[in-house]
Amino acid sequence: MSPRKFAKVEGKLPGAKASAVVKASARYIAPSFSRFYPLVVESAHGALVKDVDGNQFIDFAAGIAVLSTGSTHPKVVQAIKDQAEKFIHFSYTDFYYENLIELSEKLIPMMPGGERKMVYYGNSGAEAIEAAMKLTRTHTKRTTFLAHSGAFHGRTMGALSLTASKPMQRKGSLPLIPDVVHFPFPYCYRCPWKQTFPECDYYCVDYFKEQYLEKFVPVDEVASYFFESIQGEGGYVPAPPEYFKKMEFLRKEGVLFVDDEIQTGVGRTGKFLGIEYYGVVPDVVTIAKGIASGLPLSATVAKAEIMESWKPGQHASTFGANPVAVQASLATLEAIKAEKLVENANRLGAKAKRRFLEMKEKYEIVGDVRGMGLFLGIEIVKDKKSKARGEEEARRIMDYCFQHGTLVIMAGRNTLRFVPPLNITEDVMDEGVDILEEGIAAVNSASKKT
Repeated sequence: MSPRKFAKVEGKLPGAKASAVVKASARYIAPSFSRFYPLVVESAHGALVKDVDGNQFIDFAAGIAVLSTGSTHPKVVQAIKDQAEKFIHFSYTDFYYENLIELSEKLIPMMPGGERKMVYYGNSGAEAIEAAMKLTRTHTKRTTFLAHSGAFHGRTMGALSLTASKPMQRKGSLPLIPDVVHFPFPYCYRCPWKQTFPECDYYCVDYFKEQYLEKFVPVDEVASYFFESIQGEGGYVPAPPEYFKKMEFLRKEGVLFVDDEIQTGVGRTGKFLGIEYYGVVPDVVTIAKGIASGLPLSATVAKAEIMESWKPGQHASTFGANPVAVQASLATLEAIKAEKLVENANRLGAKAKRRFLEMKEKYEIVGDVRGMGLFLGIEIVKDKKSKARGEEEARRIMDYCFQHGTLVIMAGRNTLRFVPPLNITEDVMDEGVDILEEGIAAVNSASKKT
């Protein structure tokens, strides 16, 4: 093992203090959370995290793709302090404050398309999705939603109705809201139709037309089509390049496009929004996670003619657009621009992807490498020929990384996700990738022996 400069772990994890917190959590905290490993955070700065036992980790998770400017970015911390000394809450549902207008004036020009747009602010990604569902039904006066298998749009009842990534997320909550139709996502590595891209000529779109619209989905009753530009919890799966353009035939039928950028937005993919890679202008965009570097804030951005379908009192949130979170968002956007973090995501993401592709060539258990910018997935398999999902192998790699000082988490059943802060430095990233490769090599070697 090469010397470590940033990752510092003493002994087997969890340590004594962390074990005590984990034990207490089992007593006091709702058991509905599925943790990856027993990390108990004491402090975090940039892309480095310390636990309560003094161990230090390289952060490749960023609070589930939330900490876009890293932990405790000085500009964000100062913005939070300054606003908290002025006022902490006054509910924009009934009153006004200036910084919300300032944020809107910065955020709206970052959206694709030149149409006039308006913003609804909430607290979380699920709230942004719920708002988009209500808004598109209101505007179109239609009831049905389209969504993909493998999609993750949230866990509240409306958002959960669109979600289809893991059955446990729905367990005990059925029935959900009616009139949601799921259809296969173009997961090219595991094509549902056993086709090969690009020879398939987007058979997935033809299949959707023939088997759904022509047989049981009345398209004139569809309000909106929800999609992720790159599926997140479904396994970090990008759609093929022309897919969303080919789906635009739906718009001629009056169907609105809702682009879920909750995990892919705010520069993570090397563009401000992931959909920018696909050349499609959505009608509605939902953003959350990285927009305020860790404070709860979400934005549902829609063309003005759509947003103006709502009348006063139709939708609101007491805590949405909390002024402290808004100020943190302003500081986040300022830091991303001033520090060229989108460019950093492109540069370091390209380097990391090269390393992962090299691993794909070296190790039998690395089946696929995909994604853009600092939004990358490494799909672990039992072997390349069968593509059998390497669920246990992926978990062992994840655990190896944790035990050796790097925080890597999973997406889907067997994909390792790489989503460090956008301002991670090259030397920190390189060390973490080295540890990740050591874990892959160790599990790959062990797999050969069984």
